Amino acid sequence: MNTFGKYIRLTTFGESHGPAMGGILDGMPSRVQIDRQRVQEELDRRAPGRQPNTSARREPDKVEILSGITDEGLTLGSPIGFIIRNCDAHSADYAGYQEKFRPNHADYTYYKKYGVHDFRGGGRASARETVNWVVGGAICRQWLETFGIKVSAGLIETNNIADTASKGDSTGAIVSGLIEGLPVGVGEPVFDKLSSRLAAAMMSINAVKAFEYGDGAKAAEMLGSQSLDVSFIDAATGKVSFNANHSGGIQGGISNGMPVNFKVYFKPTPTLMQQVETIDAAGDRVVIDPKGRHDPCVAVRGVAVVEAMALLAVADLMRIQWHDNV
Repeated sequence: MNTFGKYIRLTTFGESHGPAMGGILDGMPSRVQIDRQRVQEELDRRAPGRQPNTSARREPDKVEILSGITDEGLTLGSPIGFIIRNCDAHSADYAGYQEKFRPNHADYTYYKKYGVHDFRGGGRASARETVNWVVGGAICRQWLETFGIKVSAGLIETNNIADTASKGDSTGAIVSGLIEGLPVGVGEPVFDKLSSRLAAAMMSINAVKAFEYGDGAKAAEMLGSQSLDVSFIDAATGKVSFNANHSGGIQGGISNGMPVNFKVYFKPTPTLMQQVETIDAAGDRVVIDPKGRHDPCVAVRGVAVVEAMALLAVADLMRIQWHDNV
């Protein structure tokens, strides 16, 4: 499945060491003002080699908009096509990986499912694919801002990333997300809840192992009396508000007007800068030597990806709200 979304749909293509990544964002309303420079700035946040403790791969990650947006920056309502050319792939670094199943990568599962796997940087299973998601999310952000909706995320370190990298190891981390300004009523029960759409979006991200919103896993240890969001009429605004936000802004799968807060848990990068044992396609035991350029903690650049997927998920659901209220 290479398409995300139902009403605003992002379809992507490309492999890590292919000539380009790219996608088509379909379903965006017409006459939305899009600032191309802001889209590029989102890509720069995700790009490798721009932050400490990230991959040394030096990709310019310049997005080329091919269709769907006028020279003046207005969406046409037609598919928005774009590409990002790969310029710094070192395929030779992976020459010794052919038909070797790197632990905790998608090598074995892709090989068994398709009978072939692009071992150069993981091919389509690579997190390089997320560059497309950031473009789609950046465009959706500018439409959502017209409704006063803001999406942000931040990194929570679980281990010292720099120290871990110096030892040739890797670490996981947590990315916290926040959606503000979401109106009441976003989410489509029973099987298209805002919570389930966000969960699906986050669990699509490479290296993500868990997602929670509101009290999350902690709710299982709480008493009902400790987890109530009691509603009241705010005297200043005359609108319904809540004394707490244990629900994370979502009740019954529908936004309740409070901020939607969530956490995304990333596993350690499976490629280590040390030798590891595995097997090859013939079933023989082999050793993989450390090669290539990798993030010691993928969550560092994952912050921009979490934002992008939240933006795509919310925009898709808001398209229903917007259409119903036109």
